[in-house]
Amino acid sequence: MPAVTTSRPAPRAHTGSALLDLVSNTAMSLVHGYSRVDPFLRPAFDRLFRDAVARGVTALINAGRTREGLALAEERLQPGEEAHLQSIIDSFTEQMGLLWKPGGYERGGNTKTHGMVRGEFVVHEHLPPHLRRGVFAEPRRYKAWVRFSGPGPYWTPDIEDVGFMSISIKLLGVPGPKLMDEEQHTQDFTAVSTPTFVTQDTRANAHLQQWSVKNAQLFHFVNLRRPHVFDLLMQGLWIKTQTSPFEAPYFSGVPYLLGEGQAMQYSVWPTDTRRTPIPRLPRRPPDDYLRQAMAARLAAGDVRLDFRVQVQTDAHLMPIENNGVLWPERLSPRVSVATLHLPRQHFDTPEQTAFARRLSYNPWHAVPDHRPLGNQSRARRRMYYELSQLRHRMNAVPHYEPTGDETFEPAP
Repeated sequence: MPAVTTSRPAPRAHTGSALLDLVSNTAMSLVHGYSRVDPFLRPAFDRLFRDAVARGVTALINAGRTREGLALAEERLQPGEEAHLQSIIDSFTEQMGLLWKPGGYERGGNTKTHGMVRGEFVVHEHLPPHLRRGVFAEPRRYKAWVRFSGPGPYWTPDIEDVGFMSISIKLLGVPGPKLMDEEQHTQDFTAVSTPTFVTQDTRANAHLQQWSVKNAQLFHFVNLRRPHVFDLLMQGLWIKTQTSPFEAPYFSGVPYLLGEGQAMQYSVWPTDTRRTPIPRLPRRPPDDYLRQAMAARLAAGDVRLDFRVQVQTDAHLMPIENNGVLWPERLSPRVSVATLHLPRQHFDTPEQTAFARRLSYNPWHAVPDHRPLGNQSRARRRMYYELSQLRHRMNAVPHYEPTGDETFEPAP
């Protein structure tokens, strides 16, 4: 099994312009400095202002949109989708080649593994009829492998990761046909710690990845030709210095079917209000303090997370093809449909962390009732597949579909 990757600072910007490099590197230094005081300021801001600001920014975004005339759960191909997808794949492939060596390739996005843990996904009883679709059709328990991770494309110290986390849930033993032949018995759910996606569509995503190759993502959001300032504001409202992967909500960011003719977004919420102190702030905390917080929490007892779905009720204000728009809860509340139970366990071993590199999470590892929707979801099918194939090929490790029966040496 290849060695586990260790944290290291993100590379400096290399845009070809000394001025742009200076601006980008200075901005990131300021972000890293602020991250050490953010925990002392952010709780009050979130409580008093965040939701109101989010509603205001969302109103401004919607004011600039035209009505597409789509029905609920209806998709529409966007101009240039295939070209944008190929550009995204090319950028990721180039950047992964710059960052990683054969035998140690990591994912292009959601890169740093905080922990891969065992779980059980428990579907609730007595759900309303319109929610009983796909894996929620009946009360049931599924084994799961759950990966908690950082943003990517780098494997940075946690205090330098811009405050973004992700969760990937792989349900095991899921019956019925699947949308991809790659895996026969799984259903994947992936989510990030911001309720809107970092880009609204594949055109913007291709632009972001071009700047990411230069390690200067700032200039995707702030530039004179194609600015995405509203996206930056929406991301900034939720990214923050995180205390533990178990203590933040996660959002799908893009829509999925919830049975034919019905669209949803899903989210995963902590059920415990406790907050883990970050060691040594405002001085520099340990590089992997988020993993340490996970390990300490699961050594002490079980963790339960609440899985919720939000059903699309307005095709314009809750769009399918634009993932930069926050779906308003006043139109459709988030409803609890399952519990993700993470039993007390020891996971912090090199073997179990390396196991995370073997697995492939793809939203298209899904039953037809949960087909991903929208242009960024359509792109993910080939993008995730090809980049996963690249990673496995460079690491000389074939694709592996887990069963939940995997065992590892216990932690010392």
